[in-house]
Amino acid sequence: MKTDRVPSRDEIPAKDKWDLSSLYMKESEWEDDLSLIPILADELLSYKGKLAENADTLRNSLDSYCRLQMIAETTGSYAFLLTAGDAENSTNQDKYGRFVMAASAAEAKTSFYIPEIQTIPENTLKEWIERPDFNDYKVFLTKLLRLKPFILSEKEERLFSLEGESGSTAKKTFSMLTNVDFNFGSIKTQDGSKQLTQSTWSSFMQNQDRDIRKRAYAKFYKTFDSHKNTLASLYAGSVNHDIFEARARGYESARAMALYPDNVPESVYDNLVKTVHENLAPLHKYYAIRKELLGVKDLRLYDVYVPLVKDIKKVTPYNDAVEIIRKALAPLGTDYTDTLCDGLQNGWADRYENKGKRSGAFSAGGFVGYPYILLNYKEDVLRDVFTMAHEGGHSMHSWYSVHSNPFMHYSYTIFEAEVASTFNEQLVFQYFMNNADDKNLRKYLIAERAGDILATLYRQTMFAEFEHTAHALVESGTPLTLDLLRSEYRKLLEAYFGPEVKLEKTSDLEGLRIPHFYNAYYVYKYATGISASLALAERVTKGGEKERSDYFKFLCSGGSRYPIDSLKVAGVDMTSTAPVQAALNVFSSLVDQMENF
Repeated sequence: MKTDRVPSRDEIPAKDKWDLSSLYMKESEWEDDLSLIPILADELLSYKGKLAENADTLRNSLDSYCRLQMIAETTGSYAFLLTAGDAENSTNQDKYGRFVMAASAAEAKTSFYIPEIQTIPENTLKEWIERPDFNDYKVFLTKLLRLKPFILSEKEERLFSLEGESGSTAKKTFSMLTNVDFNFGSIKTQDGSKQLTQSTWSSFMQNQDRDIRKRAYAKFYKTFDSHKNTLASLYAGSVNHDIFEARARGYESARAMALYPDNVPESVYDNLVKTVHENLAPLHKYYAIRKELLGVKDLRLYDVYVPLVKDIKKVTPYNDAVEIIRKALAPLGTDYTDTLCDGLQNGWADRYENKGKRSGAFSAGGFVGYPYILLNYKEDVLRDVFTMAHEGGHSMHSWYSVHSNPFMHYSYTIFEAEVASTFNEQLVFQYFMNNADDKNLRKYLIAERAGDILATLYRQTMFAEFEHTAHALVESGTPLTLDLLRSEYRKLLEAYFGPEVKLEKTSDLEGLRIPHFYNAYYVYKYATGISASLALAERVTKGGEKERSDYFKFLCSGGSRYPIDSLKVAGVDMTSTAPVQAALNVFSSLVDQMENF
């Protein structure tokens, strides 16, 4: 579907939208499940004060807890997906709001549960969970024991539960402000006036007409500039909330709190930043080559995404992209590719942009229903084929996790998720390279792949460095102001982009527009993920059945292992700097090839 006007949700054909009937066939079914949440919360509440009596009582309570969590996940997923598809729809907003209220009330009512489990003597609990009837809860309880030092009293946990809805205000307000309220206007092009949105931004930045890129960049950031104080206040509020929770729970820092549940050493984070900083030279070389190939006096930030190889127009209709993915991922076997491609064509994916739809892309897999994929697919943007493969990797990870684990153990960490997604991207790149029919197309693909690795490894590490700086400043007693946030972000822009790139006055406002910053210490996982995935892609494509089997063991792990251990099963050790350095070497090799363009 190609149009210059952004259509309303109602104008999108049903075949191009996700099919939410795998969650609920009727609206009344959702209402029924929503009404179950307080009932199930009361059922769990009936076990208060009794959990340590005997193993059977604890086991029965876990059944109640599991059912409550599953119903909450399913009702929440449905309401979230409706809102993601059209946040302007007041009915969708009402559903999501009612879910949040019901879930928050249930969390407050059942806040006793985890702390009370923690009061059971450790040796007793370890003995109970060895019983066969605890198999579906063994991993959950074992991980819970590890969290014991940071679980608060019943009253304190109840306060956290009651605060849950208000605590997400900064994130929700940022999303509504930037995705719904912002009006970026339109840009005059040689093909007429086109709307500038968060989704069309990438198309404008890849336009070969430099004047169009310049005007789009200026207009885009002018909108952010006019709301910069509000945006800075929202982000500062989010950081302050992270630190409040970390301190209340007794963690040394917000970062320690974020990494502890996954059992990821903080050294992994520090090693990533350190190794990337030691390899900034290839990045600066990349920008020098880009400046030379574009033939510009000053390389600007609106010049860093435009394709370097001209006169190659790669238009890929949606269904063609699906078939490319099928062929590219063939090393994973037909069970994998048939499942994914059938899903992409039949109900998993919400394909195109519409008014009020969330920008970007994501995968939202739950225990019940399809592992849904949100796209804003543009057939004239080659990267969107990679995005489809990326989100498909997430969804297939969810698919195998769900089909290999009980509910309480199926959910894998984001640290692992970014491996499955970027693994798929690498196989798509290899497929394109193996089937490129002319020299210019190969050049185009090399440049694009270098850009993709740059965006995932270097850029996400820069983002990770920024949010850690922001949190560390507050933790050391320095309040976050607009000027301070801009100053710190500009320092990073200068370090990463190097001497060849000239920044605009508004360039540092980028630090105020990144949605992932509202999920603290999330973005570094993109960088570690691509580092692991590049190693695993080479291992699987050059290996045999064992290497492929090891990778599927990883996909099937779900939450049954900590992420570092899960990746070791697949064949990569992320406590070492070796995978990060190897990924940076891949980028450097691509840059060296670009020198010969």
